[in-house]
Amino acid sequence: MTLLKKYKWTWILLAVCIILAGYLLWTTYAKPKLPVIRPVASFSMENVDGRNITLEDTNGKVRLFYFFFSNCPDVCPVTTFRLSQVQDLLKDKGLFTSDAEIISISFDPERDSREAIKAFGDKFKADYSGWYFLRGDQQKTIDLAMNSFKILINKDQNNNFVHMDLIGLVDRDGNLREIYRPEVTAQEIAQGVMDLAKE
Repeated sequence: MTLLKKYKWTWILLAVCIILAGYLLWTTYAKPKLPVIRPVASFSMENVDGRNITLEDTNGKVRLFYFFFSNCPDVCPVTTFRLSQVQDLLKDKGLFTSDAEIISISFDPERDSREAIKAFGDKFKADYSGWYFLRGDQQKTIDLAMNSFKILINKDQNNNFVHMDLIGLVDRDGNLREIYRPEVTAQEIAQGVMDLAKE
């Protein structure tokens, strides 16, 4: 009797164990690609430095989009602080400005002058080389938020806004790939950006 026949069941069991271990490793570490949700509509808005910025100007980099207003009494400062943490995490990885950018867009251009939104960004130590704070036509901004990101923004009679507090993750080609809710941490958002940058 040969060794192969003698230990046939041992070899089969060993082969099954190796296959199972390989499968477990693959399912643990292999991350599926995020699906394309929809393309982001083209836009043209004014940056804090007075330059006009379009979606196409930022193509080639992974971007985080956030819609805010600087007079926001609650969620906007909290989320902008979280984005500042993401900025720092991406800087530590050498990805900020080279492969990833942040785009914060005000939907309150009447009060959010360039100076006002720069003062808002300064509070959070925004690095303006890779973090754009934009303003433009209010209705076009609200349409962009709604149509491209499905973010609802409503204005009441006292010029106060009720809006969804969401961050959009956009790939290098201008496609929305993920929406982050308030409970998602800065580390998780940064990881999402890093994963998308590898694609």
